Amino acid sequence: MNQQLLDACRRWVQAERADDAHALAPLLHEDFAAVGPLGFVLDRNQWLARYDGGLHNQSFDWEEVSERDFGTCALVIGTQTQTSSYQDRPSNGEFRVTQVWLNGGGDGWRLASIHLSPIVQPSDTTAGPPRSSS
Repeated sequence: MNQQLLDACRRWVQAERADDAHALAPLLHEDFAAVGPLGFVLDRNQWLARYDGGLHNQSFDWEEVSERDFGTCALVIGTQTQTSSYQDRPSNGEFRVTQVWLNGGGDGWRLASIHLSPIVQPSDTTAGPPRSSS
């Protein structure tokens, strides 16, 4: 992984883990947009306001990270596991996360978009496509 991008990803993890909107703010692009695990969309200010609104992370891990670097744009996919609460209600989960990072030169890598998808453990009914009976 590109070292500068890796450093930006590490700062993102540290800021999210610490509930630190102040440290997170310079990492987010001005036109940042997020799609949450339930399909809601948040802009940059709304994403940063989550901590003042009652989001607290007890643990926050970022693993299985892969990167596709396209020069001034990079796609980073990883697994986010969190033990969290939002307004005193559990908000725990394991998510497949897709991030879009832009490299603006002097500003370095900035997170332009993030999309969280819940990881659902397969069961007998979700293990694959239905089989046809002939």
